[in-house]
Amino acid sequence: MKAKGTVFKYGDNVDTDVIIPARYLNTSDPKELASHCMEDIDKEFVGRVKPGDIIVADKNFGCGSSREHAPLAIKTAGVSCVIASTFARIFYRNAINIGLPILECPEAVEGISQGDTVEVDFDSGVITNMTTGKTFKAQPFPPFMQEIIKADGLINQVRAKICG
Repeated sequence: MKAKGTVFKYGDNVDTDVIIPARYLNTSDPKELASHCMEDIDKEFVGRVKPGDIIVADKNFGCGSSREHAPLAIKTAGVSCVIASTFARIFYRNAINIGLPILECPEAVEGISQGDTVEVDFDSGVITNMTTGKTFKAQPFPPFMQEIIKADGLINQVRAKICG
């Protein structure tokens, strides 16, 4: 499984309140949430993001409240992967549960810039900056997490196992 896209880069402590501001939490419609994704940190994000693009951020991405809306907004906006130095623990779990691939790799964060084209191989954990030619190695997902992501989320994976 691979992803390839243009990078949107952010700094430390990108919290769930800027990923999807609380004023939009009166809906659970993924498309409506996506239409406001990142607007409090990057007003241009929704207009520029293309399917497959990648978010790269520094430490503690997804901190703040434990809302599941945040990774859902990112995924529905078209982002194929988030790479960060570290993730807030609850955001990490919520992202995997909805099938949004996320990788921790501080070296990649240092070696990737806004606008670079990046390819990620989830099976091996290899991150390639196509713009510079540099490669980085993140910890690949264990098989059970790969299954969840390939199924497009935990609920879909469980449904497929139950319904056969």
